[in-house]
Amino acid sequence: MLLAELQIWHTRPATPTRRIALGHLVLPTDPAPGLGGVLLAAVVAAYLPSVDDDLHPDISRLIDQVARGDRVVQPRLMHRYQVDRHGLAVSVHQLNGDAEHVEFDLHSMGKPLVQVLGAIYALEKLSLDARRSVAPVLHRAMRWRGPIGPSFVADITGVARADLVGVTDPRVWALQVLGFPNGTGKVSKKDVMARFRDGLRAAHPDHGGDDEGAASAIDRLGEARRILLEHLVK
Repeated sequence: MLLAELQIWHTRPATPTRRIALGHLVLPTDPAPGLGGVLLAAVVAAYLPSVDDDLHPDISRLIDQVARGDRVVQPRLMHRYQVDRHGLAVSVHQLNGDAEHVEFDLHSMGKPLVQVLGAIYALEKLSLDARRSVAPVLHRAMRWRGPIGPSFVADITGVARADLVGVTDPRVWALQVLGFPNGTGKVSKKDVMARFRDGLRAAHPDHGGDDEGAASAIDRLGEARRILLEHLVK
């Protein structure tokens, strides 16, 4: 089953022009970052190590620009983003599987920088709220060095289950973020709020939390609380 897809159209490797366009996009982001955000992060993590280190700061700034909804002046990083796909080649990146097993299928027909820029411009196609949730995941993906698989997803999302069911099932994801044991069934509002407060204390830098990741961790805790409380109402 196709869970997420990113089509990046770009100048062929042997062509001197440098152009990028987007094709078919399947990028679900609920709960954030969703499987769409995970796929965008995977593309960034897979291809960034082959991009000149001198360009990494500008790539990071471009992610922030897109997340804020700023106008991006073209060309950027020596490439021009456009709508027309005529004469361009296409790279297709997919996330396939189901709740029990998920696989990345990253298929590049162009240069690494093109793939990274395509993922960032795909971020711009999401709602502003979704961009703000997915952008920190892309920044974490920039620091990843390793295989693109369950360990990668666990690192960037905070979901520990190797089968990634927590990413595809909002309630399971929320239970894991708040630290409930695997297989937890019914929970009460009191349980949710207690775990939420414990998580806030653990994430806060004053209690040993990571300064850089505190805001993102608190956002995840808040989203997990919202999902579980909504399930209690239903």
